[in-house]
This record gives sequence, structure tokens and C-alpha cells, in this order.
Amino acid sequence: MSPNEKWKAARKQINRGELEVRYKRILLKLSGEALGTTKESIDLHHLQHYAQEIQKAHETGIEIAVVIGGGNIFRGTMSSSLNIDRVQGDHMGMLATIINAMALQSALENLNVYTRIMSGIRIDQVCEPFIRRRAIRHIEKGRVIIFSAGLGSPYFTTDSTASLRAVEIEAEVVLKGTQVDGIYSEDPMQNPKATRYEKISFQDAYKKNLQIMDKTAFTLCHENHLPIVVFDLKKSNNILNITKGHTVGTLVS
Repeated sequence: MSPNEKWKAARKQINRGELEVRYKRILLKLSGEALGTTKESIDLHHLQHYAQEIQKAHETGIEIAVVIGGGNIFRGTMSSSLNIDRVQGDHMGMLATIINAMALQSALENLNVYTRIMSGIRIDQVCEPFIRRRAIRHIEKGRVIIFSAGLGSPYFTTDSTASLRAVEIEAEVVLKGTQVDGIYSEDPMQNPKATRYEKISFQDAYKKNLQIMDKTAFTLCHENHLPIVVFDLKKSNNILNITKGHTVGTLVS
């Protein structure tokens, strides 16, 4: 049975109430740095690992969308050091996210997971433009959607893209994959005694000035009652366990 056939069978079980999951539709936010660095832009091991983690969750009948950054190739904030206009630099960063999206699409399709790339800017030869109803239709058919090129506008981060796209496709949660196992009171790399939160409210996160997402993205999730789970992307089965309702990382709600 192919992964897509497994998805359809599992989805029917979810719809009949025979298979319990906490989140039926998720949006996964990946940073570009998760795939590699500016020296080695795409690391094959990391790419395959994330594709396999997405596949595992997908086979349980979960509807999945992904937003991926481009920082491993180019960041808009790098433009000033290169004497490049900020708007131009942000557009270069958008193109970098499309490269990452294409790499992730290939890795997923090597696992027989059907995918679609949707872009915030028109680049019809390699991906579809973002159209909300079409995106929802793709996800209902069991395709993993990869949203690339941000929102198509400068000055907006891929965090903002993740929040807005999640609201638009009616996702039930934003999963933000990071290099640490949740949200801490301080940087755990600098202070080993920093407190890790299992749960925290949006209000408390504001008060403590915790840097979870940029303020635009964070506020959008808060106003639309969209929870965020911050978790360790490197650990196997974390995405799968979150969708099943296990306590993983930090829940912001």
C-alpha cells in the first residue's frame, strides 16, 4: 500500500471516529537553517530526516502544510551588508525559499508522498500561485502543501507566512520546529539553569517577552486562537507524537 493509500484509509478512520488524533490539520514551520547552512546550503541527511518525519505523520491521515524559510541560502537581512536594497534582498530571500521547497518536494516524492508547492510570487514553471480554495482542496486530497516565497511582499517573515497561511487553510495548530526542545525562560545554551515551559499562555509569553515568533506572526495566532507548539525538530517521531496528543515541546495557547 502506497503512502497516499495509507493516508486515505487512515483519514476515513479519523472521519468515522475510529482513530483519535489531537490535530487533524497542521501547519509545520521549518527554518531554512534546519536544512543546512550558508556554507552547505542543503544537507542531504537533514532533508531526508524531515521528509521521513512528515511522511510518518502523513500516513496517519493528518492533513499537512509546510512553510519553509530560506536562511540557509539567503536572508533578507543580509542585504545591508552586501549593499543591496532591503526590498530587493527580501525578494532574493523569497527565491531561496522556493529552492528549499523544491528540495523538500523531491525528498517527499522519493517517499511516494504527493506534494504541491504554492508560491507567494508568480513562478508558474515550477510551482502554483497561492489560491486559498485550491490549497484547501489539495490538502483535503491528502497532498502535502509546501508554501514558498513567503507572502510575496517584503518586510514579512516566513513566521508571518506560517501564521497567515495556517489561518487561511484553517489549520488547527502551528508546529514550529527548532533546535531546542521547547520554550525556555532564557537561552538554554547560555544559561543551563533556564526553565523550560511545558505550557504557556499567549499573555504570559507577551509579558515575559519570549522570542517565539516575530510579533506580527505571534499576534496573528493569538487573535485567531491558533495554538503554537515549539518542539525539537531533530528528534524522531516528534511531529507524529504531537498530532496524537502527546506532550512534546511547549504548547502556547
